Amino acid sequence: MLTFLKLGGSLITDKNQPYTPRLEIISSLAKEIASALREQTELQLVLGHGSGSFGHQAASLHRTRDGVEGKEAWQGFGEVWFQASSLNRLVVEALRNEGMPVVTISPFSCVTARGGRVVDWNISPIINSLEHQLVPIIHGDVIFDKVLGGTILSTEELFLHLGEKMKPRRILLAGREAGVWKDFPQRESMLEVMTPGEFQKHISSLRESKSVDITGGMQTKVSAMLRLVKLVPGLEVRIFSGEQSGNVQRALRGESLGTMIHA
Repeated sequence: MLTFLKLGGSLITDKNQPYTPRLEIISSLAKEIASALREQTELQLVLGHGSGSFGHQAASLHRTRDGVEGKEAWQGFGEVWFQASSLNRLVVEALRNEGMPVVTISPFSCVTARGGRVVDWNISPIINSLEHQLVPIIHGDVIFDKVLGGTILSTEELFLHLGEKMKPRRILLAGREAGVWKDFPQRESMLEVMTPGEFQKHISSLRESKSVDITGGMQTKVSAMLRLVKLVPGLEVRIFSGEQSGNVQRALRGESLGTMIHA
């Protein structure tokens, strides 16, 4: 079963402290993912992760998401790439420590965008990795853009393109929130299910993160996944907390956690 799993930037870093990884959480998540792969030999996994307090801090400073023009802005573009890559290295090391054959496929090196949307991506390295029992991992990254010069694409935006091409059965988005709240930030009532027809009814509760998040937070995440479930028949997306021990492994087993998004 082809599954996409994202480890959110707010989960694997302290988004209120610049360039601060949550190393114990990253290590624990790596153990859960490795255990799930050992249990489910039929599971094919594409991993992704956010940039958290690494990429978002540098990107906010240089306004990279909005476009890149001029020497200083391009230097900022390079800084965002470096910070996102640095966090990726920590994630990969934790996964390799658990015996996982992980290979990073950097979006910067193979994706081209136009106006903030993917227009060209040779995904054969991802497909070939899966065919040879490797675990490909992508992450939110800087991207050359035919209109903006350069920009940043979140993991969800990258999953949107990949999902349409590869048609996974499940997409699991593990963050710090237990799901999509009806009443954020009070967090007293959670949506168990969301469909494209219900988006406008709940849009006011999908507020942006209080921390630095240049890709738009929960609203952008949910919007991208609602578009995708309309494009891929049978796709189910779950937004859930990866912070509670065992939740990522349970989600990979198919247990019902958090909020389910479907068509």
